Amino acid sequence: MMQRELANKQGERLESFLPKRTSTRGRPPTDDRLIINAIRWILRTGAPWRDLPTKYGPWQTIYSRLRRWKQAGVFDHMLAGL
Repeated sequence: MMQRELANKQGERLESFLPKRTSTRGRPPTDDRLIINAIRWILRTGAPWRDLPTKYGPWQTIYSRLRRWKQAGVFDHMLAGL
């Protein structure tokens, strides 16, 4: 684990606030903890999405998950719960 990545305990605590996967069709989804770490990297550095390190996967995947979670109110629910 890198210094600024979520610890296992932190990731487990956030899992209860994230939407559950209901479909088994299509490509397997990217790990939620990786998505959160990528979003945190963008927020911490202020870099453009296209400069996201490749270890997080395609920036489009991270950005689309961020938008879906934002529209679903996941972050509001997460902040209220924490």
